[in-house]
Amino acid sequence: MEIPALYKIWKQKHTISTDSRNIEVGCIFFALKGENFNGNAFAESALEKGAAYVIVDDIRYYNSNDDRYIFVEDVLSCLQLLANHHRKTLNIPVLAITGSNGKTTTKELSRDVISKKYKTHATVGNLNNHIGVPLTILAVSEDIEFLIVEMGANHQGEIEILCKIAEPSFTMITNIGKAHLEGFGGVEGIKKGKSEMYRYAASNDGTIFVNIDDSTLLSLVPDKSKTVKYSANENVNILSEDPTLVLDIDGIKIHTHLYGNYNKPNIAFAIALGKYFNIPTEDICVAISQYIPDNNRSQLYKSGTTTIIKDAYNANPSSMRLSIESFGKLNGNKIMILGDMLELGDYTYLEHEGIIELASNFIFEEVIFVGRNFMEAGKGKRGKYFLNVIEAREYFQTLNIEHTTVLLKGSRGIAIEKILN
Repeated sequence: MEIPALYKIWKQKHTISTDSRNIEVGCIFFALKGENFNGNAFAESALEKGAAYVIVDDIRYYNSNDDRYIFVEDVLSCLQLLANHHRKTLNIPVLAITGSNGKTTTKELSRDVISKKYKTHATVGNLNNHIGVPLTILAVSEDIEFLIVEMGANHQGEIEILCKIAEPSFTMITNIGKAHLEGFGGVEGIKKGKSEMYRYAASNDGTIFVNIDDSTLLSLVPDKSKTVKYSANENVNILSEDPTLVLDIDGIKIHTHLYGNYNKPNIAFAIALGKYFNIPTEDICVAISQYIPDNNRSQLYKSGTTTIIKDAYNANPSSMRLSIESFGKLNGNKIMILGDMLELGDYTYLEHEGIIELASNFIFEEVIFVGRNFMEAGKGKRGKYFLNVIEAREYFQTLNIEHTTVLLKGSRGIAIEKILN
């Protein structure tokens, strides 16, 4: 089936599903394949649960006698092409956001600011990859006036593919840091991979938002690009950061729910975006002050006399350093719990050793390291080392954490927040 024909079917108010365990009645089920699963095998089950159509690419599971089966060459490509077809019908601003750190927080701050003027749709949660981006686009209804698409990548070439699907009219990169070093092949590989977004914008009459305080980002902007330049240092004045940020924005003092001065550039972009689209400063300030992070991203909450900071959605050497430095500035008793950083390849030992050395520069009541990487790099060094969260939790439960601030930071695969269970 050709994409225009499939698009007509989808426009008949059919939702999209890629998980046979969660089938909505009347949906179109895309039978995606992965390393350890073949969605084609669940096509019949999806129909039994109420799917209107199933998109398959494995002839073994195709029932040519049933009109509800649609056979295509590649299900993933079909999903992406369908999303791009829908994108071409959207006459609205489309903003794409990528970067090593802060993508989701920046996306959500931007969403809340832009929503003050426009009916906005933004990437939900972490749906920022080759499947998530198409699903984000296909979730855009006719009444949406602004779309924000988060894009993640761990290899070169992925951002370029995602840009070709979403065709963003506006782009921004939060920063270039040491994330997915293994997949990108080092820092220079990260620069090349993330800046694919800039190169796409430059080649397709797109507008690039760039923080002029970041020399690395500035150096990656192609010549003669359309740019909106802003300064994080000029847009945001931090009055206090103990424990959450208090800001001065154009003379307006606001209290936020955000922890860590590393969120300053994220906030600055949301302000720059709002001003570019003529949103009053007062509305921008309200949006930023009301934003509450979740899903283990810079979350801060009280448990009795204990303050918990969960910055544990993910971690890489760049974000880990920023988190430690912010935590080190806080007053009072502090316990820091760090989990392994993953996907670092040949850089694993060196980067973990560097984090251990950085932590030793600050005064903490306890520093707890969790994971094989930290254990190997930390032999003979300051701190308590545990192979996994279960072992670390047993030790943590023996500590007196009253009137103490506890920081949790680690890669998602470590699930460092389970130490609190």
